[in-house]
Amino acid sequence: MDGFFEGFALRHAPAGGITLRLRIGGAGPPLLLLHGNPETHAMWHRVAPALARRFTVVAPDLRGYGGSDKPPVTPDARHYTKRAMAADMLALMRGLGFPRFAVAAHDRGARVAHRLALDSPEAVERLAVMDIVPTLHHFETADSRFALGYWHWFFLAQPHPGPERMIRADIEHWFRFQTSRKPKDDSFFHPEARADYLAALHAPGTIEAICEDYRAAAGPDLAHDRASRAEGLRIGCPLLVLWGAKGKIGQWYEPLSVWRGYADGPVSGGPVASGHYLPEEAPEEVLAALLPLLGR
Repeated sequence: MDGFFEGFALRHAPAGGITLRLRIGGAGPPLLLLHGNPETHAMWHRVAPALARRFTVVAPDLRGYGGSDKPPVTPDARHYTKRAMAADMLALMRGLGFPRFAVAAHDRGARVAHRLALDSPEAVERLAVMDIVPTLHHFETADSRFALGYWHWFFLAQPHPGPERMIRADIEHWFRFQTSRKPKDDSFFHPEARADYLAALHAPGTIEAICEDYRAAAGPDLAHDRASRAEGLRIGCPLLVLWGAKGKIGQWYEPLSVWRGYADGPVSGGPVASGHYLPEEAPEEVLAALLPLLGR
């Protein structure tokens, strides 16, 4: 497809004992882009080329997603904690020669980025999170509205192999049901990006990995988050918070207020005229918000 990651190299790189698929392109200060579920790095195709005019852009698939390695299921979901995923990103960027970098992240990737900023504050220079509030806040303020709106959190976190078998029975239907802004409408996805998402879902181990990601969120991730809070760990770098004006985050929460409870550095941001998939639905607005944060 014309313009689909034009100028980027598709490659694989080691990261702390596993191998990650990624695209890398551009020149300038390093910028790490992290994707959400059930997507891959391809979700950044509409903003990455513009960012690459000013930055060295690194867009990997998280462990378990896309073309990255998929560690096995375990009783405690330890391979898919946000701490483990964050460690992957730190190892990847250091291996590429970038000990300090900015991060822009969406959905599950933003939860990884949050943990990365807590565990390795020396590495994260600036941080942008898209369409989330902290996992701990979600669970500690959960009500029936959250349970119904974020039903997939509770479904995917059920014991292996229950949800995996149900999803695998009709992967295409599950993908459309989870991602559509309205029934049977996911037309905002670029055809090549959508094909990449579905190819990954059909690959062995991806569905298990997605479920493990959510099992970790409901288990060890919460333990890590509570321990960090008890230790007084907070985000210290400048933080940009964006959310889709048509989505649930801004309707249910006051995102800037919530994030200020988890950060010591400056917090800015606001809504974007989109649903959940900000970089694909409203790339121009996302770019306009990111560049001031990134200082370019």
